[in-house]
Amino acid sequence: MNDQLIIFDTTLRDGEQSPGASMTRDEKLRIARQLERMKVNVIEAGFAAASNGDFEAVRAVAEAIKDSTVCSLARANENDIRRAGEAIRPAASGRIHTFIATSPIHMEKKLRMTPDEVVEQAVKAIGWAREYTSDIEFSAEDAGRSDIDFLCRIFEAVIKAGATTINVPDTVGYNVPEQFAATIRSLIERVPNSDKVVWSVHCHNDLGLAVANSLAAVRAGARQVECTINGLGERAGNASLEEVVMAVRTRKDIFQCDTRIDATHIVPASKLVSGITGFPVQPNKAIVGANAFAHESGIHQDGVLKHRETYEIMRAEDVGWGANKLVMGKHSGRNAFRSRLQELGVEISSEEQLNHAFARFKELADKKHEIFDEDLQALMSDESSEPKEHFRLVSSSFHSETGETPCARVTLSVGGSEAKAESCGSGPVDAAFKAIEVVAKSGTELLLYSVNAITTGTDAQGEVTVRLSKDGRVVNGQGADTDIIVASAKAYLNALNKIQAGVEKMNPQV
Repeated sequence: MNDQLIIFDTTLRDGEQSPGASMTRDEKLRIARQLERMKVNVIEAGFAAASNGDFEAVRAVAEAIKDSTVCSLARANENDIRRAGEAIRPAASGRIHTFIATSPIHMEKKLRMTPDEVVEQAVKAIGWAREYTSDIEFSAEDAGRSDIDFLCRIFEAVIKAGATTINVPDTVGYNVPEQFAATIRSLIERVPNSDKVVWSVHCHNDLGLAVANSLAAVRAGARQVECTINGLGERAGNASLEEVVMAVRTRKDIFQCDTRIDATHIVPASKLVSGITGFPVQPNKAIVGANAFAHESGIHQDGVLKHRETYEIMRAEDVGWGANKLVMGKHSGRNAFRSRLQELGVEISSEEQLNHAFARFKELADKKHEIFDEDLQALMSDESSEPKEHFRLVSSSFHSETGETPCARVTLSVGGSEAKAESCGSGPVDAAFKAIEVVAKSGTELLLYSVNAITTGTDAQGEVTVRLSKDGRVVNGQGADTDIIVASAKAYLNALNKIQAGVEKMNPQV
């Protein structure tokens, strides 16, 4: 029988470190529920000590998730570990993931600690963590550039202290597959009691090798891979969950292991994470890209028509393509609406929120005949944004005509009072943003404007992402509407509300 490969998803922690990808508590819950449906083994919900908001988000995920282990990251100090322990306390299965840097450059320049002090601190951290759970993961930050003799020493010490998973991160994406596999193989052979723990890897994609390095490590004996949906993460991102899972499953002749992942939930998870973070998936992305199973070449099309396996090594439906079935219409009732939201993992906190969301659903159904799951996800992304919006679009009017300068008129609610403004621009979206700024005077810089169709058809909702920067803070705003200009205005205002809220994030990198 093949070994099980444990999938450790860190979309909610390391994935969230992408500039502008910070998530609210409710958004983290929605993604966590989707990961649970996908049968992810371990969900790293956040870094509990970073802020009260992160603590509450980790605790909320720990309370909601029953079939996956919920994990919190913690630096190797007592305060971090106790915060993590308290945050995961409600979990049916909880893990503390503690780390300390082990590379010479990190120990000398960042920690300013000697190797002996680093080992001592790591052992102490395991002791604190054992007060809360027996499921303890230890990571040697920047292991990819660490001395292997020192890695053997610190791993032996933390295993003896009670660590149950040993993670070997390529924190800066420096390794290449053959070399990384040799490192993993050597560690497993040399570290005493290596058979008593699960060996894990966490690879970054700076050289485009995160998945390749992870898979090489699996062949060398690693039995946990830390990854994210869509490969989301800081800098060039992390190993992509969907690519790791499907590579192992498709090449059973090479990998003597498999995951428990229900792959039919992969595409819905990809779309959910993309919608919440505002990071669109490029069409040629493996597994979840729009073109992943498309064939343009006549030779390829002919081959696929004659026999699918001539050019397809997996079936699109196996990873969740074609799952955006019609679920609702203008005649659907509140109970059907509530039930479908629950199936999608969307939590309704009150009857008032349900009533408001249902009213918006009816408005959408009047504009759009067919309502798909993705439409409901987008609607609820809007709904779960800041409950008390400082800026809100009351009404709008846009004029665009060939040969004329586009203009926009908007009426905004600002802190409960209405304000009107108008402006012209190079296009209707530019005019709308300038009209909003007449009122907001935000002083922000526009970093990104992106439009994606949520579903197919000319009546599809457009989902707009706006990324704004102010004083070093970067936020994403999302808006969806069948009118692209209205969706753009909503997204801009959503971003302004996040800037106004002033919530700070500080997540360490592993």
